[in-house]
Amino acid sequence: MESSEEEDDFPSIETITPQSKIDSLYQSHTEKGIRKLCCELLDLKDAVENLCGNMQTKYLAFMRMSDEVVEMEHELVELQKHISGQGILVQDLMTGVCREIEDWNAIDGNNVASQQDDELEDVLWSEADNPQVLFLDNVDILLAEHKVDEALEALMAEEKSSPELKGLTDTSSSEESTYRSAFLKRKSTLVEQLTEIVQHPSAKTVEMKKALASLIKLGKGPFAHQILLELYRSRLRKNIEVFLPSCSLCPKTFPGTLCKLVFSSISTATKESILIFGDDPVYTSRVVQWAEWEIESFVRLVKDNAPSPDTVSALDAASNYIQASLAFCSMLEPQGLKLSKLLLVLLRPYIEEVLELNFRRARRLILDVTQPDESSELSTHLVSPLSAFVASSDIVLVDSGIRFMDIIEDILVQLTPPAVMHFGGSVLMRIAQLFDKYMGVLIKSLPGPSDDDNLTELKEVIPFRAETDAEQLALLGMAFTILDELLPHAVKMVWSLKKEGKESNDDIAASAATSSISGELKDWKRQLQHSFDKLKDHFCRQYVLSFIYSREGKTRLNAQIYFDGDGEDLIRSSEPFQALFAKLQQFATVAGDVLLGKEKLQKLLLARLTETVVMWLSDEQEFWGVFEDSAIPIKALGLQQLLLDMHFTVELARFAGYPSRQVHQIASAIIARAIRTFSARGIDPQSALPEDEWFVETAKSAINKLLAGSESEVDDDDDGHIISHGNSISDSDDTASSLSSVESTESFVSASMGEIESAGDLTDPEA
Repeated sequence: MESSEEEDDFPSIETITPQSKIDSLYQSHTEKGIRKLCCELLDLKDAVENLCGNMQTKYLAFMRMSDEVVEMEHELVELQKHISGQGILVQDLMTGVCREIEDWNAIDGNNVASQQDDELEDVLWSEADNPQVLFLDNVDILLAEHKVDEALEALMAEEKSSPELKGLTDTSSSEESTYRSAFLKRKSTLVEQLTEIVQHPSAKTVEMKKALASLIKLGKGPFAHQILLELYRSRLRKNIEVFLPSCSLCPKTFPGTLCKLVFSSISTATKESILIFGDDPVYTSRVVQWAEWEIESFVRLVKDNAPSPDTVSALDAASNYIQASLAFCSMLEPQGLKLSKLLLVLLRPYIEEVLELNFRRARRLILDVTQPDESSELSTHLVSPLSAFVASSDIVLVDSGIRFMDIIEDILVQLTPPAVMHFGGSVLMRIAQLFDKYMGVLIKSLPGPSDDDNLTELKEVIPFRAETDAEQLALLGMAFTILDELLPHAVKMVWSLKKEGKESNDDIAASAATSSISGELKDWKRQLQHSFDKLKDHFCRQYVLSFIYSREGKTRLNAQIYFDGDGEDLIRSSEPFQALFAKLQQFATVAGDVLLGKEKLQKLLLARLTETVVMWLSDEQEFWGVFEDSAIPIKALGLQQLLLDMHFTVELARFAGYPSRQVHQIASAIIARAIRTFSARGIDPQSALPEDEWFVETAKSAINKLLAGSESEVDDDDDGHIISHGNSISDSDDTASSLSSVESTESFVSASMGEIESAGDLTDPEA
């Protein structure tokens, strides 16, 4: 009772459902799906395994059937040959019977049919006993069974023994001509079978040689020789087809391997030809012609499968082609094959194209790069000689020089000794052209006559500019270092390998090669020097023009200076030439710092600057037009001053240590022209001019006083004043800095005062 009461109090207990019932009713549909999918996958796995087993079984059965098909094909081929042989026999028999019937009908066309049958039987019966018919039947059987050796012996024996076949002479008998035709037909069939043996892919070398010898016995020597060459050609083509796909994978070994395939095939074919056919000139000439055809095909393969001609790898491959192919050509020469000249003639267009495109690429890298390539590693052996100019110039300038040499060395390192031997002249010519282009870039970096700050936007973009004297001298020094040190050293390393390669030959060839090398290098150096001279002349011309013409457009050196002044001024040179002395002295100081250790270049530049001054004076028509103008009065003192200035210039060059024959000659020409001009205006030079010794001593004295003035009195506040005889010569128009004191005079190309006293006069030619 108590329990019932409790149930009444908690009526909701009856609604509680067990967990097992809940799992059976509300099991996840996803779980059911997964279980079902697993069962299906297991069934599918069993089906796949069964299918794989069936496929393996069927594949094995298919392979067995394929083998049986191949065997059946061989049997069918043999059966076809047998049927063909039997068909030949039947055809010959029918031809003979028909011919005999026609002859019999022609002899007696009126006989009855019974008599014709009897006579035909007699003819056939008589031919059955004929030895010629028996011989032909025997040969047919041998040919049908492909017993070529026995058939050859039978044919050769019959040809020797039968008078009808000796020399295959013409006969009048129809029987003899019929037999001869049948004999030649069997002989032709034997030739075809021997040809099949030679051309069969699985034929062994012994079988091939034996078949070729049989063809020679049959009188088919030229045909057999042609078959031999065609056989080696087809084998070479197959080997090349197998090899070509790997050319891109092995670019370095590809040239040597291809050369080996081609030339080894030529060598083997030549040896086999001599071994089988002997030294007959006819066959030898055919081998040579065939080898030349193969060389032409080889060159076409080289062009079609080599890397792109404008890449460095193409130049490397081309050099390796030359080296490997010429080495193989030298190995073929003892066999009577001289193919090197033909090979070089055929390869030359390809090599020239590779060289041209490589140097075009190099030209683009040199001319088109406006910023240094930070990803490229600069050569350490090039940084050292050119790093001396970093402090005096833009780093971009030095990087361009290092990059130029890197590009040249990348090209040179690809060249093999044979490539240098046969194409070295072309390489040197292109290096000279590239150097000339680079000098053009450097020329654009120097100040020019068209420089104008207002037209900057119209100018070509230039990666670096050399504005100051130090920067310009650094530019010249870098170019001179490349010309005088780096380029010759790089070329010498490669050309020395060429020279070593020729040492193994005879003395005459080695001497000729050495002479050729020397001639090529001399011409090349002259071309480089000419390109550098253009840069040097441009610099000197602009440097002198900036000295002569002030920024206001005024001319420092004009004819007016020879119309003013009095006689006391003749104890020294005129002010422009005193300023020139100071300018050159200042230039020598800067050059001594920037071009340290390059005294040769310093003297060259100082000499050229002096030459440029007198050349300008000689060619300036406006200057001479003033003297020739009759409306302007002239004095003998002006002529005397002009001659003194010329002597001063010559003595200045001698004092500075760069005596120049060019300066002496131009100064002499200016003096002669001045004397003629003043003489034409009525001034007598004999009475107006002192002795030549006076000019020389006065010029020396002027230089001494200028040196003494520069050592004793230098005004640092005033830009470029030089004190001489109490007169101030202003150099404020020059863009360069002021002249140094004692150190500058000592650095003036290591000149000494003694050189002034020992120098001769202007009229003596210089040694």
